[in-house]
Amino acid sequence: MNPPADPTFAVTNLLPETALESLRKAGQLRIDERTERIPRPDLLDLVGGADAVLTLLHDRVDEELLEAAGPQLRCVANVAVGYDNVDLEAATRRGVVITNTPGVLDEATADLTMALVLGATRRMVEGDRLIRSGQPWTWGMSFMLGSGLRGKLLGIVGLGGIGRRVAERARAFGMEIAYHSRHPAPAEVVAELEAERLPLAELLARADVLSLHCPLTPETHHLIGGAELVAMKPSAVLVNAARGPVVDERALAAALAAGEIAGAGLDVYEHEPQVEPGLLELENVVLAPHLGSATVETRTAMAELAARNAISVLRGAGALTPVTSQ
Repeated sequence: MNPPADPTFAVTNLLPETALESLRKAGQLRIDERTERIPRPDLLDLVGGADAVLTLLHDRVDEELLEAAGPQLRCVANVAVGYDNVDLEAATRRGVVITNTPGVLDEATADLTMALVLGATRRMVEGDRLIRSGQPWTWGMSFMLGSGLRGKLLGIVGLGGIGRRVAERARAFGMEIAYHSRHPAPAEVVAELEAERLPLAELLARADVLSLHCPLTPETHHLIGGAELVAMKPSAVLVNAARGPVVDERALAAALAAGEIAGAGLDVYEHEPQVEPGLLELENVVLAPHLGSATVETRTAMAELAARNAISVLRGAGALTPVTSQ
């Protein structure tokens, strides 16, 4: 297929200006400038006739959207590292290239993960709520005791780019590292982190902090449920900065309420933006509104990479960071 002479780029939400300017220079730009998720009918209208579409993780890219876009569609550039919002098989059948934005958000997401770890283990957010409530309090030897990190075991599920960055930070806090993944990490990474690969059951039993960084797939849906939470230490903390449905939120709320684990820190939710009501009632869980990549620098880099991907595909040069069916 020859590259389109004057391609149309459809952008489903307002993106940083540097990315939009690149698209304007490369062709025609059609954009919905709302910053929240746009209604499905508006999304389907927006993509009609586009040669490339830049989507966010809340935009469902399925047969319906691909049909609405039309046969000329060449690329969907997802402005996210995850792509569980995309029907890869449907895209492949239509010859549509799917891209994502790996790498550029690793550092920011790792920073946020460590903030969740510290917030949960040192009860920072709970303390903030106490101060703001106006309730009387006084310093004491046993007042709001948390737990330290030095010498503790960080268990990482998914030692990819983000998981590795989290492990590096945890090592600076004096933590030991173990991990579970489908495939062994590269030898140089294991050596640098002094990381031990464990079966999931053993990782659950040994970890003082369990941090999730795996993709959402049929195999990882509810990877952490009631049975897995019971298998963890009563003193353990669970952190999820991956995808919400990796954790059974209702089971997590029950485990936290029952003291089966000590605490949790969540940046993602099973039915985002809705949150399991039981979690909202608990003091021992830190809840963040999907802030993993939410820095100016990272969101700009993500948008710019997505724009470069779309432009490269339409010019016939291929994708910079393509996604393929597993």
